[in-house]
Amino acid sequence: MDREGKAGYLFWNTLLKYLYPNIVVESKRNSSGLLKAVKDLENARNRYVIVFDNSFDNTQAVMEWKLLKQYVDKRENIVLMDIICFEYILLKFKNLVYWIYAPDDEFLKKRAKVISARERLIGSIENGNMNYKDIKEIVEYDNHINEHNVEQLAAKLLFDLTRNTGFEVSKGKIGDCWMKSCCEWKNRMDNDICGLDHSGRLSVQAKMKSIYEGTCLKRQFHAAGLEAAL
Repeated sequence: MDREGKAGYLFWNTLLKYLYPNIVVESKRNSSGLLKAVKDLENARNRYVIVFDNSFDNTQAVMEWKLLKQYVDKRENIVLMDIICFEYILLKFKNLVYWIYAPDDEFLKKRAKVISARERLIGSIENGNMNYKDIKEIVEYDNHINEHNVEQLAAKLLFDLTRNTGFEVSKGKIGDCWMKSCCEWKNRMDNDICGLDHSGRLSVQAKMKSIYEGTCLKRQFHAAGLEAAL
């Protein structure tokens, strides 16, 4: 999980606030801090759910994941969620494009290559094909694909899809339209129309519920023995 104040931390904090209010969110700042904290855990009365980016083609991340898994497997009160990264969760969200863009939004044409690359990446990974760097639409989208891992590609795709909208997501920022009820974006202009203006505006709680049910999160939390307060 990101450091406090960063996009990933803010997302998880908001999601859990509405769906799992009894969970206390803590950031260990970086992977080294998390590994040390898990290794040194002594309180067997508490239950812990760990979110750690499992970027399968990042050698360092894979090594850290395996080490973390060893610590977790020795304890019955720790659950390690299998998530590539928070950007991939939002990228995979089935309503992503429908939320960001109104039906007649010019971005749908201008960002057609980004939308296509996103669809091919999600389809490839969900079908078990991790050789996404061989896919034509992804190579055409990212000229430096061989320099990037899946976490970096997911972050790049999500930013390019959401930039200049209320849903913009970067490493240091997550847009108000993810974190607040419609339409509480303080910098919103009259021509800032998104898909939710057409399909129906949502409260922040309804947004978190939709993301939970429209991604892998429902399955992941259910596997951890946790039921959302829906």
